[in-house]
Amino acid sequence: MATIEDIRSIVLALPETEETVEGHRGGLQWRTKKGGVIWERGPGKRDLEQLAELGREWPDGITVAVRVEGEEVKQALIASDLAVYFTIPHFDGYPAVLLRLDAIEVEDLRDLITDAWLLRVAPKVARAWLADHEVSKDN
Repeated sequence: MATIEDIRSIVLALPETEETVEGHRGGLQWRTKKGGVIWERGPGKRDLEQLAELGREWPDGITVAVRVEGEEVKQALIASDLAVYFTIPHFDGYPAVLLRLDAIEVEDLRDLITDAWLLRVAPKVARAWLADHEVSKDN
């Protein structure tokens, strides 16, 4: 089970990241100069209405959104574990997936955050970090 402190520790250990309060909903957000990596994302009134129309409910606990490479990756994550990952109509076509923080293992969260960070940092920074950590982009 992961926590906000786990997110903070993972993200802030990566170069060129910062923690802010997201302006629209007021939750915590971790970002680079290029944009959001992971952020708290609770439901809005319209989210709840749309989910009800679909016969679904917003899950209990803290939910966060994390940037992903695209729709294929998002759908693969959701298919891999419906207890952890989900999406809502508001995120249709948007490269991010929602997840239940209390249902994800910290190592899985670390992998997601690292992948999201690699998408939101300058290629030079990403290459240097990958080289320092002996990680191939294909891993």
